Amino acid sequence: MLVLLAFPAIAGPNQPIRWIVPSASGGSAADSLARQLAPVISRQLGQPLTVDNRPGAAGSVGSSLAARAAADGNTLLTGDVSTMVLNGALYKKQGYKAADFAPVGLIASSPLLLVVHKDSGFSSGAQWLAEVTGHPGKYSYASAGVGSPQHLAMELIMQRCRCSLVHVPYRAESFVISDLLVHALPMAIVDLAAALPELRKGRLQALAVLGKQRQALLPGVPTFEELGLKGVEAQAWQGLFVPKGTPEAIIARLNAELNKTLSAPAIKSQLEASGLTVTAGDSAAMTQLLQQQTAFWLLLIKDRKLATD
Repeated sequence: MLVLLAFPAIAGPNQPIRWIVPSASGGSAADSLARQLAPVISRQLGQPLTVDNRPGAAGSVGSSLAARAAADGNTLLTGDVSTMVLNGALYKKQGYKAADFAPVGLIASSPLLLVVHKDSGFSSGAQWLAEVTGHPGKYSYASAGVGSPQHLAMELIMQRCRCSLVHVPYRAESFVISDLLVHALPMAIVDLAAALPELRKGRLQALAVLGKQRQALLPGVPTFEELGLKGVEAQAWQGLFVPKGTPEAIIARLNAELNKTLSAPAIKSQLEASGLTVTAGDSAAMTQLLQQQTAFWLLLIKDRKLATD
């Protein structure tokens, strides 16, 4: 069995690799993905691999810890659109920069949705759009927190439709789903993977997809572009990163093992059935995604004046 010991920077065959997830255990897609993939990647590498949850400050606590780690392949980090794109544009002071990391590859992504309780009174995305544009400030919506992808996604919608809704930030997407289910709030932006179980039960209703095309798991739900709003695209994604300066040979090996794991039929089908899109790619592809996402969201953050002092 091949092991990372083949690269001199790895200290020993039994040295554990730490996979930092900057969110709480059991409370996020990032944590769930890491715990699904870690045992498989560990077996392939022939080294122990442990998931280390370090939540706090919109992912900054765990990301800062990873940024200070040795660049030897023994520390991995789950990065997402918040930690690698949005935080740097929104907050002037944080303990790390996206440039402190080298991308290994994309793990998975999930489109964002506009969802409501089944008895909300909204019958379609078109009716929702007509209602909120006709009554500025009347409705509130929930997101996974200030500066979260879900928050920024609704800011994008409001920019495009010239409408106004009141933001109700939560601490995590799981709490948003819980309050939607008891009809404690009228609507929310959530990712497909988080909402899918309740959508399948019929307890929540998806009104529109923030994507280029309809989703196979929700064929009857239109995109915002179909509703007349151009450029309304947003997704939650997770990628694998290592501290900047990690040898390219180690990054390439980690990428190969990540893609091997993601392409395994059992894992790939399980992830896709849960609402995730799995796309194998290399470090260069991840870098390109980061550049595109940064340029896109920075313009919105400036236009909506969302950055903090």
